[in-house]
Amino acid sequence: MITRALSPLRVSAGISGMVIAFTQRKIGGDMSRLQTFSLDKLLANAQLPALPQSAIHLLQVSQDPEAGPAEYAVPIEADPGLASQVLRFVNSSYFGFPREISSVKQGITLVGTKTIKNFVLWSAVFSLMPCPKCGPFDLRSLWQDSLRRALFAREMGKICRLEESEGLFAAALLQDMAVPLLAKEVPDLYVQLLTARNEGQRRLSTVERAVCGWDHAEAAVWVGRKWNLPDRFIELIATHLLDASEAQNSDLGAMIVALSASLPPVSDAIWHEQPRFDAGYARLFRQGFPNVAEVLQRVDEEFAEIAPLLKINIPAKSLVEIHQERSGAEAMAEPVAQGT
Repeated sequence: MITRALSPLRVSAGISGMVIAFTQRKIGGDMSRLQTFSLDKLLANAQLPALPQSAIHLLQVSQDPEAGPAEYAVPIEADPGLASQVLRFVNSSYFGFPREISSVKQGITLVGTKTIKNFVLWSAVFSLMPCPKCGPFDLRSLWQDSLRRALFAREMGKICRLEESEGLFAAALLQDMAVPLLAKEVPDLYVQLLTARNEGQRRLSTVERAVCGWDHAEAAVWVGRKWNLPDRFIELIATHLLDASEAQNSDLGAMIVALSASLPPVSDAIWHEQPRFDAGYARLFRQGFPNVAEVLQRVDEEFAEIAPLLKINIPAKSLVEIHQERSGAEAMAEPVAQGT
């Protein structure tokens, strides 16, 4: 049960204190009107759209370890629109099969049940996401960020030979799914939070906790439970805000999803969390692992292949370009810093 109310008095000293002071200035110093919300009340009054029955049925099927392509095909084929989407997906250049796949069951057999489940979940969730008019919030940018994080998490899961690499994809994809809902329910609040986040160069969750006492990860957990998403997805979403460069957590999957959250938002001109990302990558993946640039290159390539299929625009700058820009700037600044 989440009962924390919006209260600046809950904020400790240090960074949180600085963030709330900055946010107070952006709001004009008057936060009294924001102190009546609690996350429980906010979400209880929210109009959460229901997942389509086909997606619900598919998630139920996925809970059965004995279920195979035939069982997965049943709820998909019962929804002609979804069946058409799945066939377009499996026949895309992303997979590159030499012949056209004409049946849903055959497509599932070829690409795997986990891949199809994640595609259906993606299609369902993002079709339900509200597009609130909320200052700097941009749903298209959220989709781009989510897909990048998901592809990175899956890539690292594969490199680490984790059986749940597709599950990491889904959790990273959905980690910020509550932000549009929150922005829709309390747009005035989120205009201020998002503005403070952008101008203060801090994570949205840092500003949320400083001002509200809760963050969007907690809201996403609530949404996931309402939708009866798999427990592992909810667990990974709940911990995605951990600092992978410091957190003492033996759950490698959770650390991979947390590391994905440090990738740069497409709306940012500078990758502010690159030092944290690089430190987390170096801490988790040492000898025998590809360097960061190689992994980011693979993510960029996969994004370019799959984004058009999902009707997502390619970002103006690739992850590799952003990483090189920040690294190059730091390398040039280092001799100057040493001489002063």
